Amino acid sequence: MLSEPILTEDSPIRRLDPRVRVVFTTVYSFVVATSNRFPVLLAALGMSVLLAFLARLDIRDVFKRLALVNGLVLLFWLLLPLTFAGTPLFAIGPFTVSLEGVVVSARITLKSNAILLALLMLVASGSVSELGSALNRLGVPPKIVYLFLLTYRYIFVIEQEFQRLVRAAKIRGFHPGTNVHTYRSYAYLIGMLFVRASDRAERVHQAMVCRGFNGRFHCLREFSLSRRDLAWSAILGLAVLGLEIFEWVNLT
Repeated sequence: MLSEPILTEDSPIRRLDPRVRVVFTTVYSFVVATSNRFPVLLAALGMSVLLAFLARLDIRDVFKRLALVNGLVLLFWLLLPLTFAGTPLFAIGPFTVSLEGVVVSARITLKSNAILLALLMLVASGSVSELGSALNRLGVPPKIVYLFLLTYRYIFVIEQEFQRLVRAAKIRGFHPGTNVHTYRSYAYLIGMLFVRASDRAERVHQAMVCRGFNGRFHCLREFSLSRRDLAWSAILGLAVLGLEIFEWVNLT
């Protein structure tokens, strides 16, 4: 069994039908990504924080994942204000910080954090198998669903295989550096990783065929929309619609 450390215990969000969570997260992420007004983005971030609270996410896990994303966002703060043409705010030596660059960086920060919190709410409120089943029920092509489930299942196996290859190289005296030998060694390592992954994929396929796999995964859980699901769908839908109207009214 795979470890899913971020998976939460019982919560109002987890009790929702997985299809509701998938549809809401998809639409919500699209609305946030296409919004530009700061009041809308701040409201979206507040909504994401509220959803994370309702999903009872572990604060430490949330901050760890937000730190990874914001580490990348920090690069935008270092580059965009200095390279984006616009109204100068102040100068740092030969570099000029532009107002437009700061605004774009702030938008990226708000959007990325709001969307990531919504995605964490989706993932933490159910297992990956439930998510795959929900995607299948929503009409996503079966091959894409199977690719998603098998990728999640075996990406950790491939990572373990990579670590074994690295340990084997170190035992043989390999010390990485900035030279041709290091680059060639890493190229061989990556090539061997692909060979072993292909061989494992073939063995897994043969094992599935031997067990009667006919191209379809059967889910033990049957999804059905309850009154609670419909009520939450209405509330979440109105919230997303409110964000879009707030953005649209300003543009018109």
